[in-house]
Amino acid sequence: MQDKQAMIRVKDLVKKYDDFTAVKGLSFDVFEGEIFGLLGPNGAGKTTTLEIIETLRQKTSGEVFVNGLSIDRDAHAIKQIIGVQLQAAGYYPNLNLIELLELFSGLYGVKAKPMEMLEKVNLQEKAKARYKALSGGQKQRFSIATTLINSPKIVFLDEPTTGLDPQARRNLWQLIGEIRESGTTVVLTTHYMDEAEQLCDRVAFVERGEIIALDTPDQLIDNLLKTGFERKKEVKGANLEDVFIHLTGQEWREG
Repeated sequence: MQDKQAMIRVKDLVKKYDDFTAVKGLSFDVFEGEIFGLLGPNGAGKTTTLEIIETLRQKTSGEVFVNGLSIDRDAHAIKQIIGVQLQAAGYYPNLNLIELLELFSGLYGVKAKPMEMLEKVNLQEKAKARYKALSGGQKQRFSIATTLINSPKIVFLDEPTTGLDPQARRNLWQLIGEIRESGTTVVLTTHYMDEAEQLCDRVAFVERGEIIALDTPDQLIDNLLKTGFERKKEVKGANLEDVFIHLTGQEWREG
């Protein structure tokens, strides 16, 4: 990765709220074309860090560059090249999917083709459905479609598979991989470590506003094993989720 361009460069980032320091001097790079995971418990500073990079929150000190643009001087230009996943509250529940995509296209100032966007996330058959009628997995896929409207260089996904059943999770993993294969850099947060291990090229663990480890999942696991760590239960070549998927199928579910 080191020979690739740094799409995001964070240096000595600090965010304070009165006497509380939420982010304590974070420094890391995200390279072009990688899936980068920001991991950690609730309250660790992950979301605050992402919101600063997305130009949605002011930093206290430090430097942040997105594709060479400074968040201090070039916030408007940065907004043009990133896609940010909205939470459910960001949608008008009574609009159908085409209407919502047309609305967001107008906000971005771009001419999007709603049906093409829906095909990317396998929701073309739901084009005339209202947002509130979608299942949890469909809502997550639609939220990812909205991040792609302006053909961004970087997309930010905040816990994209929370609450989904195993099929929906696996299919969303495939979708995220396809987004990366199209040349888009992906930054995600997740509480599912199997998800991070499967998807991410590199991960950073954040605890109390500081990065306590940053490397590839394989290297981090190897580092742990070198300490003499052993799992109490023998690791098998599959897990119960694999059994579930094998028995019930991998196709997209409408429920």
